[in-house]
Formats: sequence, structure tokens, C-alpha cells
Amino acid sequence: MKKTTLYNTHLELNAKMTTFGGFEMPIQYTSIKKEHLTVRNNLGVFDVSHMGEFYVSGPNALPLLQYVCSNDISKISVGKAQYNYLPNETGGIVDDLIIYRIEESSYLLVVNASNILKDWKWIQKHNTSFNAKIEDRSEITALLAIQGPKALEAMQKLTSSRLDELPYYAHTQGTFAGCENTLIATTGYTGAGGIEIYFPSEKAPLVWGAVLEAGESFGIAPIGLAARDTLRTEMGYCLYGNEINDTSSPIAAGLKWISKPEKGCISATQISAEISNGTAKKLIGFLMESRAIPRSGHTLVDKENNIIGQVSSGTQSPTLAKGIGMGYVDTDFAKPRTEIGVQIRGKNCPAKVVKLPFIES
Repeated sequence: MKKTTLYNTHLELNAKMTTFGGFEMPIQYTSIKKEHLTVRNNLGVFDVSHMGEFYVSGPNALPLLQYVCSNDISKISVGKAQYNYLPNETGGIVDDLIIYRIEESSYLLVVNASNILKDWKWIQKHNTSFNAKIEDRSEITALLAIQGPKALEAMQKLTSSRLDELPYYAHTQGTFAGCENTLIATTGYTGAGGIEIYFPSEKAPLVWGAVLEAGESFGIAPIGLAARDTLRTEMGYCLYGNEINDTSSPIAAGLKWISKPEKGCISATQISAEISNGTAKKLIGFLMESRAIPRSGHTLVDKENNIIGQVSSGTQSPTLAKGIGMGYVDTDFAKPRTEIGVQIRGKNCPAKVVKLPFIES
């Protein structure tokens, strides 16, 4: 089992550890609700160094990425980032990822921890036709996500880069907490604002300590993966393995906005057809109308108790104090305000389809 450079630090903080994506990771330090609300109201820091980092560069970098990625990579300006997925040859999704354009012909791809090897092999396979330079720097790169409405103000003292001048989904390179060549990005997975920082993994304990010290007067706390999951669910963000996978349709998953098949990519014909013709299933968000809490795998039914779909993610929202969930249903039941049921422990618990996200960012 792999460990991040901060593994011992998490143990010292009495974190509850769990296996995630092949890594031993902190699931929580105190309580999920407390950590969740700390991020929503103040700021928190996540160790997400288990994520994968690939660098793609050279004159053929753009043609390669245009082919293997869903979105139009040519639209990314230097200093900006873009959300993407890797379509497979059968219309499913290899992985979802963020791409940063570092220089004119240099890109950073950030992929999910559980898919690092799969993604690397996938890109290598298709690079034989392009011969771009590709490097896997996952094991030597640390990643901290400092998220929350007070994150930029609290972290400004650690860098000379003007964090408040960085627009959403942008990045800059500079010194952060004394660590040179840090990539500072206004990206994240919580909807609460903040930054993500990429730097050499051996510097992680030093940077982690500096972040906690800088944020102390603002109410910072270390946050585990359990709160990361409740935070992203409130925003309606897809999680690979739950909402999207190798067999799921990106159009059914609501990812039409990052699907640009016209620029030429793997499975472009099928993606175009689904954009034009629609899909039999759609990913929805729903709000429970009772005190029940939905969980992944629960069955979704209509008012006559006919099966119409399945829950992909579900939790108790700390912000709303209600059960919320996401799942795939027959397209006829995907409209907001549609009344559905969630089968929980043999009972059909009432719910209503709502427009995502569940809360405003």
C-alpha cells in the first residue's frame, strides 16, 4: 500500500486512515460534519498527494491531447486550466482530469489516484502516433488543496504571487512557504474556493506546517477524504467510480459542456450522436423529503414503485441538514421537481429531483 509523504503527520494528528486509490489516506481527523463546515465557512487543508501528475510537452503535445481528451485543448491559454475527460473507444470514460497549460507547448495533467497506471498506459498507447514528450511525476509531486472562503486571504502571507488576482481555474508559478517552483492554482473539488499547490514531495511536511500556521487565526483545520466527498456531492461534482466509469456515457453524466467531438477525439462519432439524439438515462440530483439518508447502490423508483434507476452517490448534507443524492434515472424522470422514491432498508422514501448543484458556490 502506498503512502504520501505526510503519512506520519496524519498519524500524529490521530487521523482515521483508510485505503483509497491504492494509498493509505486520512478519512477524517475529528468529525465529517465539523470538517465539512470548516471548509464551507472558513478554510481547511487536504493532503491529496495521491493524485497523479503527468507532463506532456513538445510540438506534438497539443495534437496528442486534442485526440485523447474530450474538451478543446487549444482553448486553454498559458496560465489557465480546463476540466476534461479521457473518452474510450466504446463511448465510456477512462478518467476525468484537469489540464493546466504551463507554457505554450507544455501541459500538466492531473488524474485520479486509482487510475494513474491505467491513464498512463492509455496515453502512452495513443502517443505512438504523435511522439509527444510525456513524463509521470506522480511519485515526486505533492499536492495540497487549501479550500474555503478565507483560503486566499490566509495563504497570501506565504507567497508574493497575488492570489486575489488569479481568476477561477488559473495558475501561476512562484515561491510558496519558502518552496520554489510551486504551481499555485485556483482549482479545487469543494465549490468553496481556494487554491491547490503542487510542489516537490520531500517538501510536504514543511509546507503543511506553514499552511496550518498561516491559517491558524482564520480557523484552519486538516480535512479528510470523507468531508471532501460530502463537499463535492453538495456541488454535484462527478466522482470516478461512482458517477462515471469505463462504461458510462459522458453525455448522460451531464458532461456535454466539456465534450467537443468536432475537434476530433476518440469516440467522437458516438459522442456527437448522443449530443444530437440524447441518452436513455440521465444523471440527476435529488433531495430527500424525509429524514432518510441515501447511499450508493440504493434503487430509485417512480410513484408506482417501478424501478427507474440507481443512486450513484448519497449522503447527509451538513450544509442543508438533509439527505441528498445523485443517480441515474430513465430520462423521462430527470426533470427538476419530479417526485421519485429511494428504496432504503425495504422502504420507499420520498425524494424530489432538483437542479444541481445542491448549494450555491
